[in-house]
Amino acid sequence: MKHLVAFLVCLTLSFSLIAQSDNAYNLLPFPAQFAGSDGHFTVSAATRIVIAAKDAGQRAAAQTLAGQLKLASGFPVTVASATPALAKGKHIVFQAHKASRCGPEGYVLNVKPERIVVEAETPKGYFYAVQTLLQLLPTAVFSPTKVDNVAWTIPACQLLDRPRYGYRGLMLDVSRHFMPVSFVKRFIDLMAMHKLNTFHWHLTDDQGWRIEIKKYPKLTQIGSKRKETVVGHNAANYPFQYDGKEYGGFYTQEQIKDVVRYAAARHVTIVPEIEMPGHALAALASYPEFSCDAAKKYEVATRWGIFKDVYCPNEPTFAFLQHVLTEVMALFPGKYIHIGGDECPKDAWKASAFCQDLIKKLKLKDEHELQSYFIQRIEKFVNSKGRAIIGWDEILEGGLAPNATVMSWRGTEGGIEAARQKHNVVMTPGEFCYLDQYQGNPAQEPLAGGGYLPIEKVYSYEPTPAELTPDQQKYILGVQGNVWTEYIPTTQHVEYMVFPRASALAEIGWMPKGPRNFEDFAMRLKEHLKRLSYLNVNYSKRLLDVRAVTQFTDADQLQVRLEKLDSDSKIYYTTNGKQPSTTSTEYTMPIALKKTTTIKAVTTAGARFEETFYIHRAKGKPYTYANTAAEKADPTKKKLTDGQVAQSPRNKSEWVSVTGEDLEVTIDLGEVRPVTKVSANFLKRISYNDFPPSAVEIGLSQDGTTYKDAISQPVKYPLEGSWGMLPVVADFKTARARYVRIKAKNAGAAPAGLPREGLPTAVSVDEVVVE
Repeated sequence: MKHLVAFLVCLTLSFSLIAQSDNAYNLLPFPAQFAGSDGHFTVSAATRIVIAAKDAGQRAAAQTLAGQLKLASGFPVTVASATPALAKGKHIVFQAHKASRCGPEGYVLNVKPERIVVEAETPKGYFYAVQTLLQLLPTAVFSPTKVDNVAWTIPACQLLDRPRYGYRGLMLDVSRHFMPVSFVKRFIDLMAMHKLNTFHWHLTDDQGWRIEIKKYPKLTQIGSKRKETVVGHNAANYPFQYDGKEYGGFYTQEQIKDVVRYAAARHVTIVPEIEMPGHALAALASYPEFSCDAAKKYEVATRWGIFKDVYCPNEPTFAFLQHVLTEVMALFPGKYIHIGGDECPKDAWKASAFCQDLIKKLKLKDEHELQSYFIQRIEKFVNSKGRAIIGWDEILEGGLAPNATVMSWRGTEGGIEAARQKHNVVMTPGEFCYLDQYQGNPAQEPLAGGGYLPIEKVYSYEPTPAELTPDQQKYILGVQGNVWTEYIPTTQHVEYMVFPRASALAEIGWMPKGPRNFEDFAMRLKEHLKRLSYLNVNYSKRLLDVRAVTQFTDADQLQVRLEKLDSDSKIYYTTNGKQPSTTSTEYTMPIALKKTTTIKAVTTAGARFEETFYIHRAKGKPYTYANTAAEKADPTKKKLTDGQVAQSPRNKSEWVSVTGEDLEVTIDLGEVRPVTKVSANFLKRISYNDFPPSAVEIGLSQDGTTYKDAISQPVKYPLEGSWGMLPVVADFKTARARYVRIKAKNAGAAPAGLPREGLPTAVSVDEVVVE
């Protein structure tokens, strides 16, 4: 181990090329310290895995390795207790690490042509060493059946490996869509393969209660079923459209015990989540007496979103929740119980005479402090059982419970504040860690909740905020990816959304702090995807996608730059409407366009691309807004004149959106020019309060002060129907102008009877095309 070198996350180019050219060290996550050597160890029919006879951790890990090797290679690899002869033979030898360098999850691995030595201090360390050994073997080792004509070799290397963070997690929501036990186990297998150690199981929510509680059987008799489910996106239709089919499912306590045992054998701790005080509709449909209005009829939610029906903070409710948590804690032996705490509307508490009297009695400031009282009551009970609570960052509101751990999802601010208060934190900001967001072009991807999170953005995330002092940074326990399943109804879809983005999160959680080289990660990931293929994982291939970035030249040309993460493949394209092939023009430099053009492209890896780029007089021109809300929504001031038109109402991030205000934008064409037409699209998503403007005025000016030829037109549309993009067009015939101004009048508060009645609506616009 004298020549062991620290692996800097930003690998040198020379090392990257060597590692990839011989396809030897495509490890993921990459080890903390690593050194490659010449030669390789060859696995043969004579190979034995040697362990200390009485070490159960060694035996379990060795059997995992032997089982997979036998399955894929067909060799009679067996586990044998150490003898002097075996310990010196050409075998894989497990032994206890004595130098105290590994820690609770680390290991030392020394691969030489004559022997492999695995050292660790714990069963978890041996297990993770085996995951690394499997990745050092040919990818065919992950095959469920025997593979012939494979050289079963392991390249020589030396590793001292241990994780950066002690908490490395994935959350799976089974409330919105239920996932069978078989898939939950598969999910845990895939986590363990990536050295992820915490499975956050989101078991209850408004749309379904998924865990058997023997003292309260109606939680599963009633709460585990919804009469129907909203069709498509929550925002896609007004009124909502439903499928008319009952949906349900739950886990028995015996099934949960089985999953807990299964996870423990793979060194994965399960954190169960029982939502409170909000997201409680499934529970209240079962037991309405725990609401603030027991006479009201409650139903398990049939669509997604936030509901105003929450638990009432009275003694019967606390007794109910304590009984529930007692049964939960008996099933899950881990330290943490997740109690939710997020998105709790206060309407029911404001309307409740009991709650208002309780606020006065306890001398609380408001309903936020009442929520803090609620959480602290629950925490005190959980602490009395020797456990700790963890909750979403809303539990900071009104004062944080004394021993609570915060899961920061609304950005990083909650985590920063909690760490400053000396509370433990798990970082899981939606911007980087919500794996239910789109990872490719929304118009071409399966339906998702919204947002855009490509894998390179996931990989760019740094979980420990630089704003914290070194002492405060110690409270950052780790990082977690979240999989909310409103729009992920099947196990195949879950896998598509999670992998390989979870592979990027796994490396973030494991590798030492420092700069990262995404290109190197992507090259290792391509080999890793072959492993996932052997395991029949339905991973996304968006790593291979072509993406377009526009830029403008002084010659008034639109340049389109085609980019891809897959550095090995080539791009071929056409601009004449024909389908591209490898005989088409090879992409080597940005494509200059002088007129509206559709670019079609294909890569040698099989990825396809098609997009229309709009060339018009406003392309690349600067513009200003009349209000700060729009400035914040479009800080780079490029979206409205970049030549790229939003292709779908699915992803609102493609639009410039202003809530509760009119939208006014003025584009400077740079000189007085002929203007014959001005057009723009406005977004209509009534259920989400994205209303087209009630009226649009489009005006032209030569000096930027006096606007003539203004065309004002009401925008008429039915509230009912599906979401869409509404065009507004103004024809000017022979006008001349330097400045083009669009005023879009906000539709006002949502009318009564709508899902978000009384709340401000938004005006959302995309590309302004000037001809």
